[in-house]
Amino acid sequence: MTEPAALNASLRNAAILTVFAVLFTTLMAVTYRATRPVIEASAEQEKLKLVNEVLPAERYDNALLADWIVIAPPHAGLGLSAQDEPLRLFRARTAGAPAALVFEAVAPDGYGGRIRLLLAVGADDRLLGVRVVGHKETPGLGDYIDPKKDRNKASPWISQFDAKGFGEVAAADWKVKKDGGRFDARAGATISARAVTHAVRRALQFAVDQRDKLYSLPAQSALQKETP
Repeated sequence: MTEPAALNASLRNAAILTVFAVLFTTLMAVTYRATRPVIEASAEQEKLKLVNEVLPAERYDNALLADWIVIAPPHAGLGLSAQDEPLRLFRARTAGAPAALVFEAVAPDGYGGRIRLLLAVGADDRLLGVRVVGHKETPGLGDYIDPKKDRNKASPWISQFDAKGFGEVAAADWKVKKDGGRFDARAGATISARAVTHAVRRALQFAVDQRDKLYSLPAQSALQKETP
């Protein structure tokens, strides 16, 4: 093949590849635009499903997933380090009045590492529900902190925090019974329960201390970083 012919062949192949690349990119963009609403709706339903485990839907009437503020790390009260991503705190309301705060917190000292929690704190400063949403605790031993793993389905370990506030349990008593506190722990797996109990107390304290500010900040704004 002569040099001009080889050059023409290369140019033709490059043109064909360019056309295919443009067509593929266009097809992907069209597919993404067509499926994006479905994907977002599905993700929203999954979020609400998880939220409803700690805050039943009948306890609020606002568009919960649109009424959020950002919590920027680091934040010791929520167990967030400087390396963590910002998290969202959702405000539940009934007829415009505060009903509950729903947010994540971290127990950094679990037996298997960090334990991620989801909590709902009512406008009366009492816990409405707590769930473990991420952990690496020992299967069959420390993973009872997760109600899905807890063999006691009638009264899971995590449910002992329901309806508790500092009016029911003094801050100094938010410890497992082995440490002189009020909360149960299973024999041989105290570390997991201790970590969760301490994290729940810190998160509840955060919600109580910041209550007015958390409800009054404009939607989709940010709570400033915690100051020493």
